Amino acid sequence: MVLGLFSMGTALLGVAVLVIYSPQNGLILLLIAFLISPFGLPKLAFWLLGKVQYLKFAIQDSVYG
Repeated sequence: MVLGLFSMGTALLGVAVLVIYSPQNGLILLLIAFLISPFGLPKLAFWLLGKVQYLKFAIQDSVYG
């Protein structure tokens, strides 16, 4: 919840910087806002955990048959 609010604030700041000051800095802020949102790094961590578990079960199947 806290990171969601923080990402929203960062996204609004990114849009303001994008329009007023510098497109490059605005896009960097929007990327940071995406990464700290619930769809950024947490989703990537769940995906990576699924891949690691798949690898674990693939190794178990190859060892035990």
